[in-house]
Amino acid sequence: MSAPSTTGPGPVVAPSKSRAAALSIASNTALILLKAIAGTVTGSVALLTEALHSATDLVASIVAFFSVRAADAPADESHPYGHEKIEDMAAAIEGILILIGCGLIAFEAIRSLVRGPEVQRLGIGIAVLGVSIVVNFVVSRTLRGRAQRTGSPALAADAAHLTTDMATSGGVLIALVVALTTGWDWIDPAIALAVAAVIAIAGIRILTRSSRVLVDETLPDPELDVIREVVSGFAGRGIVGFHELRGRQAGARRHVDLHVQFQAGTTLEDAHRTAHELQDAIRERLGDADVLIHLEPHHRVRPGQEVARHAPTRG
Repeated sequence: MSAPSTTGPGPVVAPSKSRAAALSIASNTALILLKAIAGTVTGSVALLTEALHSATDLVASIVAFFSVRAADAPADESHPYGHEKIEDMAAAIEGILILIGCGLIAFEAIRSLVRGPEVQRLGIGIAVLGVSIVVNFVVSRTLRGRAQRTGSPALAADAAHLTTDMATSGGVLIALVVALTTGWDWIDPAIALAVAAVIAIAGIRILTRSSRVLVDETLPDPELDVIREVVSGFAGRGIVGFHELRGRQAGARRHVDLHVQFQAGTTLEDAHRTAHELQDAIRERLGDADVLIHLEPHHRVRPGQEVARHAPTRG
């Protein structure tokens, strides 16, 4: 028999996450227009690739905006485990988009080097990049703060994109200043290639992180150790052992299930009550978690699975 989880459905929409994603959409749209115009006027391939970089961020922001709204929908008959993985799927899409943008940037930069770059009116590009860096700094900090408070992987990925965009904008800004003062136009596409490399690394990291969640990779060892510690703290409540501890993460929520053995003579009512208290204790330590406990008698305890093997004191 399993003790059912008492976690109720969350709100349909998290307004703070939606507003943060909307802010990112607005800022990226404005920056794309500025960079594209400046790139066209100056002839800078680095500026045009920066506009393309911002375009991938815009698509990522749109994906994040809709994914955080969908992920917060409560569980239903079609999705009994909730919709949290939508955020991880969105993060994976963002990682793929970054890699695609990286390939386009590299292609344009190499073509410019082969043809011979010609840049002009670089002061306009320098001013636009300065504005871009300030805007991305403010927006990325806002998104990162919301992501930490809500545990949203989509917002975290979006913040990472903007941080990368800010860093690459700084590199392009330096390149334009050098080109303006020295006349070394080749620096423009060379920096664009460096930008492509930075973007590729960021895309691979985001794609790898989200893929681990989508394939139900287990929770990190420190979090599993916390669960073991909490269970061991209930040794004085009739729990004599546990096994089959499993954990995974979907979006901001963790899903945990385990088998718990109770000492002989424990009534079903007492075991059920203790199991619910154990669920609450695990949630308190892990945060947002759905905990499922399967009740078993003491003779199912196997060697090495006794709670006495762990710290018996309750934290």
